[in-house]
Order: sequence, then structure tokens, then C-alpha cells
Amino acid sequence: MSLPILYSFRRCPYAMRARLGIMLSGESVDLREIILKHKPQAMLDASPKGTVPVLVLSDGSVIEESIEIMCWALAKSDPADLLLQRTPALQEVAKALIQTNDGSFKSWLDKYKYADRYPEMSEQYYRQQGEVFIAQLESLLNKNQHLLTDSPSIADYAIYPFIRQFAGVDKTWFENADYPNVQRWLTTHLNSSEFKTIMKKYPTWLESNQSFKFGNRYSD
Repeated sequence: MSLPILYSFRRCPYAMRARLGIMLSGESVDLREIILKHKPQAMLDASPKGTVPVLVLSDGSVIEESIEIMCWALAKSDPADLLLQRTPALQEVAKALIQTNDGSFKSWLDKYKYADRYPEMSEQYYRQQGEVFIAQLESLLNKNQHLLTDSPSIADYAIYPFIRQFAGVDKTWFENADYPNVQRWLTTHLNSSEFKTIMKKYPTWLESNQSFKFGNRYSD
């Protein structure tokens, strides 16, 4: 049976999220690394929206949203209970955090990262708006080692790729900002074997005509 196909772009936080979900579940996919400026027709045929990640399942069905790809993979295998099935109350908290990350925070992050495209306000203004969410995470991390408990959950893995982007806009500012818990948490994830695994570089699919098995459970 053929493996599902994942179209991915290494530095995209949404694609990082999808790769994390697949890797943590122990599932495997055929990874096709793309360049956003040169999107393969096969990906566009599967998902006309033209953004990554895109997961094409063996039966031809398509999953286009990164959080849905995470949930698809973890629904198959979730040995660490990253979906918080044993603590349903926390599932709602995780869902709300991810929605805030993907909504208002991502909007401010884009303006902060590309402030020259949004001259209506200053880079500092956009950063301060993003800090509202950073402060919320700081408060949560004051109670636990990770966002919801002392063990990471889907909330941590779904959110930290975006906080990585926020931190990278002005690394000096972030390293000196008064968010010690967020800094510790982010550093822990960025230094993890999981992050190093999902950030491995692959040749692009169009240039090499190769997809690469990604994950831990291979099919014949």
C-alpha cells in the first residue's frame, strides 16, 4: 500500500506543525519538499489553494489544514496522549489557544515580521500587539513546564513554530524581553531531537523528482 503524500516547505510553521504531528504519531508519509515560488502542478491539482501543508491520503482524499493533519496522524497513534484524550477539559483549553495563535496572533506576527509592508503602524506597535499572546503563554508556563501540564501536548507542538518566528524577527529584543518562561520553553523545543528531525533538509521534489520517506512507520 502506498504511503500518503505530504507536500511541505521546510521553514513554514504550518508545515512544521504537520511534520511534528506525523513524526510524533509514528506514522510515515512520502515527503515532497517544494518551493513556494514554484509550486508543483500535482499539489495544485490536489489543493487549489496552493499553500502548504497538503496531505494526500492513499485513497485520494486530501487534508489541507495543518492542525487537521496533526489530528489525523495522532488519531492513528498517540502514545503520549498529545490529544489530551484523558483530560477532556484541557482539550478545550488547547483548542482555544491554537485558535488564538492561528487567528489574532498570526495576524500580528505577519505585520511584525513584514512591518515595511504595513506602514500604517510601527514594527514596535505590531510587536506589542503580538506580545498579548506571548504574555498569555508566559502566565501558563509559570504554572507548568509546558503550556497545559508538565508534559507537552498538541498545544505546545502546534504553537511553538509560530513563537519561533516571532522570536526570530528581533532576536536581541526577544532574548532580553521579560518572558523567561517562554524563552525557556521555546529553547527546550528548538533543542529537541523532534525539532532537529523535522528540520532535516531534503532536495526539492521538482528538482530531484524524489519524495522521501518521513516518519517511523513504513509501508511495503
